[in-house]
Amino acid sequence: MIKRISHIGIAVRDLDEGIAFYQKLGLTLEGTEEVPSQKVKVAFFPVGDTRIELLAPTADDSPIAGFLEKKGEGIQHIAFAVDDLPEQLEKAQEEGIRLIDKEPRPGAHNAEIAFLHPKSSLGVLIEFCKEHSH
Repeated sequence: MIKRISHIGIAVRDLDEGIAFYQKLGLTLEGTEEVPSQKVKVAFFPVGDTRIELLAPTADDSPIAGFLEKKGEGIQHIAFAVDDLPEQLEKAQEEGIRLIDKEPRPGAHNAEIAFLHPKSSLGVLIEFCKEHSH
């Protein structure tokens, strides 16, 4: 079951510039983390019970580098916190939704993550995440 919006992922070319901008808005940087499996460095800003997640590529072949090349900076994905990630993926597949990930993989904040293909979700990259304590 989807519990809430976990975070909104925003692709940026320069993480330091992105951090500075969101700090100008009055948000407090919670921290940064590198996710080697995604070839990305992320910065988190809590907003209520959700987060803004800035994503900057750490390699030219990173999915975020590809996104920036095609679409430029901006919202890259919406992540929904779920109770049971494998069950949520199974339900999506049963509904005919195309999955990028058939199995959960490690994500930032010690979470397990999986993505739905945007061609099956009205052009929006959707992430399901099972959050764990740090």
